[in-house]
Amino acid sequence: MGNLTGKTVLCADDDLEILAMVARHVKTLGAEVVEASDGEEALRLARREKPSLIILDVMMPGMSGWEVCRAIREDVTLKDTSVLMLTGIGERLNEMTSPLYGADAFVDKPFDLDNLTEKIAEVLEKRE
Repeated sequence: MGNLTGKTVLCADDDLEILAMVARHVKTLGAEVVEASDGEEALRLARREKPSLIILDVMMPGMSGWEVCRAIREDVTLKDTSVLMLTGIGERLNEMTSPLYGADAFVDKPFDLDNLTEKIAEVLEKRE
């Protein structure tokens, strides 16, 4: 479960502590990890790296995670990329907003790594 060997995962969060924790965790699942600390950088790296999965924080300076997600969904070269939103805006709001922007799933902050692993496996299965 949650084997990401051979996959590239882009992690984007402006909270560097959370970014480091998520990136470290995803690496333990076997993925190649690319990190971004704001929305513009996340979108640029997504277009360059064509990751299997993007774990995207919503509240970031500049471009929000929602805007990045929408841009990814509009980019035909990223049609196979899954998007997992990571956010502290509250589950109800998340549930309503994530699908609007084309996100495959969301995880509420604070979260535990087991829950994150389950969500990662879930969204990747959906795409394959």
